[in-house]
Amino acid sequence: MPLFDTPFIAAPMAGGTSTTALVRAVQEGGGLGFLAAGYKSPQAMAAEIAAARSEGLRFGMNVFVPDPGQLHPGPAVLAQLEAYRAELQPDAARYSVTLPPLRLDDDDAWQEKIDALLADPVEYVSFAFGLPGTSVVKALQKAGSVVITSVTTVEEARAAAEEGPDVLAVQHSSAGGHTTAFLPRAAGSASAPGTTAALLTQVRSAVDLPLIAAGAITDSEALREALAAGASAVQVGTALVRTEESGARQTHKDALGDAQFRETAMTRAFTGRLARSLVNDFVRDHANAPVGYPAIHHLTAPVRAAASAAGDPHRLNLWAGTGWRTARTGSATDVVKDFLGGA
Repeated sequence: MPLFDTPFIAAPMAGGTSTTALVRAVQEGGGLGFLAAGYKSPQAMAAEIAAARSEGLRFGMNVFVPDPGQLHPGPAVLAQLEAYRAELQPDAARYSVTLPPLRLDDDDAWQEKIDALLADPVEYVSFAFGLPGTSVVKALQKAGSVVITSVTTVEEARAAAEEGPDVLAVQHSSAGGHTTAFLPRAAGSASAPGTTAALLTQVRSAVDLPLIAAGAITDSEALREALAAGASAVQVGTALVRTEESGARQTHKDALGDAQFRETAMTRAFTGRLARSLVNDFVRDHANAPVGYPAIHHLTAPVRAAASAAGDPHRLNLWAGTGWRTARTGSATDVVKDFLGGA
């Protein structure tokens, strides 16, 4: 029996973009929706699961794997973060908001969320930003969940496979939002392949697990190419951001269709973790932002909220994959049908 009864999976997009309404619309179009536990309390995650179940929806839940090192950074890292806080003061002053004090945490109430997913299992659980650990993988599988680990390189795929997940989500660097990378790229190592299909081919030759393709899946042709390269399904994010059911901020949705934005770039400016965004003033002004997730996410939150409220796209995280120009408005149901209609 195949793990997925559809080749179209809606990428989990934390921060409010992934909603129960989006899951419903994706399912009505013939796809599988995902919810995102990132930035939510365990209670909020559980409430969202209950809401999706009350509608009879099939869905998965994505969880961020925390970095314990963020809880106890050394003096040099703390100094960098405080310096970045000072650098952000003009952005805060622009909207008359106050930056919070430096906050160090693991962001995700990790153990409480795992406990909740074991007590009340969902059909699919995916992980980003690291490896959940063999014991977590096995416990979730025993509870009845299909476990998906996100990787970006062959080295990460091999490390993930050792824990025994059911599926690997292979994310190319063209994908929008945060990279799920968790291993440093060794000096002198081969550069990332130019296409998602090429990365899939590399990973498929290294591990014997079903694969999900993520990154620059912009239409039915890209979907077919990924399947031909060995993917069992594709994971689509940016193409759904502008849809009616997406919970993305309207300023973000509008920016994806605004001709003033001409390129994307990987940036740490908004969260301290590399993520692909449309290039706006904030990205340009803070090109040298330090590593510091989720501390920098907490620092910039008031600025991002104020920019959104003001309809100012230049200080908002405008997550977008390299194929953002094809993202369209309307119902996510129609978007999914178009992807699958040509598949």
